[in-house]
Amino acid sequence: MTVRILVDADACPVKDEIYKVALRHQVPAVLVANSYLRIPEHALISRKIVSDGFDAADDWIAEQAGPGAIVITADIPLADRGLKAGARVLSPAGKPFTDDSIGTAMATRSIMADRRVGVAGIGAGGPAPFSKEDRSRFLSALDAAIIAAKREAG
Repeated sequence: MTVRILVDADACPVKDEIYKVALRHQVPAVLVANSYLRIPEHALISRKIVSDGFDAADDWIAEQAGPGAIVITADIPLADRGLKAGARVLSPAGKPFTDDSIGTAMATRSIMADRRVGVAGIGAGGPAPFSKEDRSRFLSALDAAIIAAKREAG
C-alpha cells in the first residue's frame, strides 16, 4: 500500500499547504483538474488533467482512491466515494470525513439542494469565507492523516 494524496484541485484553496506537507513527508500528491494548472516542479508533485466531462475529476479520483490514499475534496459525494474505497478523506477546511459523519453530510447536502430549488435565494451565497483557522486546521489534519496512513502501511 502506497501512501499518496489525491486532490480535487479545481477549486482547492489549500494547494500550497498540500505541497508543503507532501514534500515534508515525502509523499506523492496528484492534483486532478479539468484544465491545466501550475504546480511546483518536483518529482513528488504531479497533475492529472481529465476531460471536461461532468464529474470527470471526481470519477478519476474515486477510481484511484483506496487504502493509503488521502483524498482532499469539498465535494461530499466524492468524499463518500473515497471513504467507500477505503481512503482517508479531508475537506480543505481540515474536517475529516468519516464513515460516521458522511451520512449526515450527504443528507444535509440533499436538504440544502432541495431548499435552493424550492425557494429561490434560501441557502444561496455559498460557503463561508476561507479563514486562517481553516488553513491551520487543514495543515494539522493532513499531517495527522499522513502519519496514520504511513503507520497503517507499515
